[in-house]
Amino acid sequence: MKRWYGEHVLPHLIEWSCRPDDVAAHRQRVVPFAAGQVLEIGVGTGLNLGFYNTDTVDRLWGVEPSDAMRSRATARGVEVGLEVEWIGRSGEQVPLGDAAVDTVVSTYTLCSIPDWDAALTEIRRVLAPDGVFVFCEHGAAPDEAVQRWQRRLNPMWRACAGGCNLDRPILAGLERNGFEIEWADQEYRGRPRCASFTTLGLAGR
Repeated sequence: MKRWYGEHVLPHLIEWSCRPDDVAAHRQRVVPFAAGQVLEIGVGTGLNLGFYNTDTVDRLWGVEPSDAMRSRATARGVEVGLEVEWIGRSGEQVPLGDAAVDTVVSTYTLCSIPDWDAALTEIRRVLAPDGVFVFCEHGAAPDEAVQRWQRRLNPMWRACAGGCNLDRPILAGLERNGFEIEWADQEYRGRPRCASFTTLGLAGR
């Protein structure tokens, strides 16, 4: 049942929840920074693909565990003229060598990786010394009242939303794993506030 839900229901749910204009606007702010050899962690249904600058992206590797989402993303890549080369299914184990990519992109993905510290370690490992980590993630809100609701709702939310967590502290997680924040912006992108506090920006090794 869990596998059926993940392949037949969850892709539609994620597509619906990640397509609003405010989410697209955040993607549009950061994804065009990707250039050179690019790795996207958690491609999902390919909602980022239309925001890449095909003049600056030489190659796009993709990590995505769901076959259903891979299929949707592949079709979307054909539409926008950008091929995704699928190389792995887990952000915690990326089958690329050290310093292999110029840019790593993660949007609305770190929330759902079981061991996100391991994923961030892998991202930092495969990123070139002068490379850029492009991120846009929802997570722990700065307001204590909202945080309390995030903690209360998180177990149920995680069970229904493919392992997504509401309360991960994004910037603290990046800094804990050795990243240097080059630029970051944080805001509530709408309601419900417990699921909409967004952190986006760029980080280096």
